[in-house]
Parts: sequence; structure tokens; C-alpha cells
Amino acid sequence: MRLTVIGCAGSFPGPDSPASCYLVEYDGFRLVLDLGNGALGALQRHVALTDIDAVVLSHLHADHCLDLCGLYVAQRYHPDGPREPIPVWGPSGTAQRMARAYDLAEEPGMSGQFDFRDLVAGEHRIGPFHVTAARVNHPVEAYGLRVEAGGHAVVYSGDTAECPALIELARDADVAVFEASCLESQPAPGVHLTARQAAQHAQDAGAGMLVLTHLVAWNDPQATLAEARPAFEGEIMLAASGLVIDMA
Repeated sequence: MRLTVIGCAGSFPGPDSPASCYLVEYDGFRLVLDLGNGALGALQRHVALTDIDAVVLSHLHADHCLDLCGLYVAQRYHPDGPREPIPVWGPSGTAQRMARAYDLAEEPGMSGQFDFRDLVAGEHRIGPFHVTAARVNHPVEAYGLRVEAGGHAVVYSGDTAECPALIELARDADVAVFEASCLESQPAPGVHLTARQAAQHAQDAGAGMLVLTHLVAWNDPQATLAEARPAFEGEIMLAASGLVIDMA
């Protein structure tokens, strides 16, 4: 099982990274978690767009879903002809949201390019992956995601403030990819985690490794790491576009 960070910038693309996007691979299956603005270009360094097997969108803020518009173009206008629809799991209204984003009529919207499926709290089978979704604490319908295969588990927080459900979702996971948008001096209650809160959630869950992500450009990443480190006993690192973690 392999995790590749495609984009880890918080709220908008930063100078060194697109917005949120993660590639999870196992047994030849390629699952993309979120497609935030700027991510589609960087994603092509790691996988051909024609080889994407499925997409899951944690929520419908632009920095987590907007590059589905670019993938729509690649699907529809490929020189070898239109591609088979890619399954896309997303919160309620995903098909309509993406049609509006590309200024399409809601019917048929992007339904010829994507097979839209409702992401709800609970368990989903996506290729070889067992995916568990849990509602998290954000102003819109948003989900944390646990992706399991081959005896390994990666948990992605999406966007969330403090959330007991995230701790349960990440119980004993190999890798916790948790947003750390804020420093303690500028918290965002009910919207985002601080770095310390992200680390405490991972510690309480017993996660083996913590990757701090959704790193907002105006924060010093080293300050983010410094605030998180005392609250987590395991290995901890900052996400970076291109970071690869193999779970053998």
C-alpha cells in the first residue's frame, strides 16, 4: 500500500504545493482522495489520468474538489475518444456542484464522464480498498476517510475542527494524515484543527505516524511542526507535494 501526497496546501494552492489531493495505491488500483485546485497537474507526475480508478471527495469546498473540472475535460475530450466514466464518491449534491463549477446544465452535467455515488457515513468497498467515512466537524457536509488494504490503514481527516469521531476513525492506523491549518495563536474553532490538536487526536487514536497537512501559506511550517511535536509520541512529519509513504 502506497500513499503519495499530491497537494497539501491549505485553503488555496501555495508556492510549493497544490491544494488537497492524495493518491493511494494497492494491487494496481489507484484511488484519489480529493482534487483541490492545482492538483491535477502535479497528479500527472505520478499517474496517467487514464489510469485513475476512483475518486473520493471529502467535501465540496473548492480547495478539495475543483480540479475535477480539469479531469472532466481530460475524460470528455481525450484524443482517443471519450473515456469510461470514473466512479466519484462525494457528499450529497456533488454532481450538481461540479456541473455549476464548469457552467454546465445540471442534467446531464458531468454524468457521462463520472459515475457519481453518494458518500455517506459508514463503510464502502472501492476496488481493493475498504473505505470507512465518518462525518467530521466542518461548516459543510464533510467526511474523514479511513482507507484499508493489505493489513494497513491510512486515515485522512479532510477538513475538521476538534472531532471525537476522527479519533475513533484513526484508531491504530498506520498513518494519520491530519489537517493542521492553524497555530495556537490563531485558532479556528468549529472549522479547522491547530497543529497541537491534530497531534493530540493522532496520539489519542494510537496512530503509528502523523503527517501534518492542509498547511496554509501564511503559517511557518516549522512553527506548525514545533507546536505539534510535544503532543505526539510517534513519528511526525510535514506533508509535502511528492512525499511517498510505502506501507510494506
